[in-house]
Amino acid sequence: MLFNLKRETGEAPPPSACRPFAREDVDPGQWQGAVRELVEGKADFFSLWSDGAQVYLALADRETYALRILALACPDRRFPSVAGLHPPALRLERTICDLYGLDAEGLPDKRPWLDHGRWGLRHPCGDAEPLATASEPYAFLPAEGAPLHQIPVGPVHAGIIEPGHFRFSANGEVVVRLEQRLGFVHKGIDSLMAGAPIERAAKIAARVSGDSTVAYSLAFARAVEAALGVEAPPRAVWLRALMAELERLANHFGDIGAICNDAAFSLMLAQCGLVRERLLRSAAACFGHRLMMDRIAPGGVVADLAEDGVAALRALMEWIAAMTPRLISLYGDTTSLQDRTVATGVLSEALARQYACGGFIGRASGRAFDARRAIGYAPYEELSFDLGASTDGDVDARVWVRFDEVHASIQIVEQILDRLPHGPIRGEIAAPAASCEGAALVEGFRGDIFVWLRLDTEGRVERAHLRDPSWLQWPLLEAAIRGNIVADFPLCNKSFNCSYSGHDL
Repeated sequence: MLFNLKRETGEAPPPSACRPFAREDVDPGQWQGAVRELVEGKADFFSLWSDGAQVYLALADRETYALRILALACPDRRFPSVAGLHPPALRLERTICDLYGLDAEGLPDKRPWLDHGRWGLRHPCGDAEPLATASEPYAFLPAEGAPLHQIPVGPVHAGIIEPGHFRFSANGEVVVRLEQRLGFVHKGIDSLMAGAPIERAAKIAARVSGDSTVAYSLAFARAVEAALGVEAPPRAVWLRALMAELERLANHFGDIGAICNDAAFSLMLAQCGLVRERLLRSAAACFGHRLMMDRIAPGGVVADLAEDGVAALRALMEWIAAMTPRLISLYGDTTSLQDRTVATGVLSEALARQYACGGFIGRASGRAFDARRAIGYAPYEELSFDLGASTDGDVDARVWVRFDEVHASIQIVEQILDRLPHGPIRGEIAAPAASCEGAALVEGFRGDIFVWLRLDTEGRVERAHLRDPSWLQWPLLEAAIRGNIVADFPLCNKSFNCSYSGHDL
């Protein structure tokens, strides 16, 4: 059975080298055994990354969600491919090759992923090699046989969104295949993190994907605290959850309005935009920033909530609770809107489970994973809330799950305001006596965000890996659009709302 490799020999299990999750150093045979567990559906894939010397695989038992990290040394600069047997690892594995120059033996797609040939060098995080070309062509999959044709879209789009290229192979109006090309907003997060002091690294983490800045800050702070073996003060823990739920509410209302707007129902966009704006203004009034960027830091939070802020948020939750049923009626009773969203962009439960797809996308297809409950972290163990119940897997289900999560977040915010502890909001963060590792998994509005890091004895981040939920969601958009008409792609894409910035690193 997975993770019992050393226990089966009768030896005592080694102490965990990465708090709070177990980490095991494995050989290639054990590595491949873990991959087989993924293929057989006994474990869920969470991430794959490298520090240049080793590759790491994060996965969890599918029944208990006990998360473990396997580390495989790569002295000869190669490792057995995970993606060769388990496709969800494909883009992360291509990224390891781009950044570190490690060879994944058996990788089924050798094309660069994040590296567009514009960096001036190869493998910037490993043995860097100069590159003379200004850019390199990319070999998209061909459309073979009449009447198939291809429609290139992007990376520059008509709306104010981030860049990404979508190559449609179509038979008339029907999409036969979608191929994505991302990486246009690559920022070099791995390199920026390496050697950064904790305070600066926290700010980098907060800017990986701006609409999830609270969730990223929370995940990074929890990983640092886990590595150091410290905990944030109780009041800070509850304020973090409050900020996370305000961020979730603002994004869900923004998404619901944007989905309806892509079906030419702009009234919902205006109504949801009003709710979102009041949430952002309240965040600014309570915490000093509309997105609450840099308000969560390792050790606690940097902004407290005053009594008048508590009152203002209570009044806001009452108003949103009154507005939400009207928005639900407006969405559910508009048949022309339902005609566009029902049975459009269906994602099967089998694919959602294979990709361990999180967030509203996974839940709308029947994978009821939520890190707040499945993994569990403070203060959510003390709070009661319900998960979304729609499981049809289409655009409509992804809207209803968002409405369900709006209800849940209102409940959570009200409980936090009722039970917010008093006391300090930030503790001391000191450099460790020895190098140490920590990791965290938190539930952002898109799904689970994973952070792993290693700290050195000067309190700097030696290496870090931040995995956005979009890494496991973008490939599923390719599957969901298949068989739909090209004109429904904006609707499908908006219902997924994957992060370009969070993916491109």
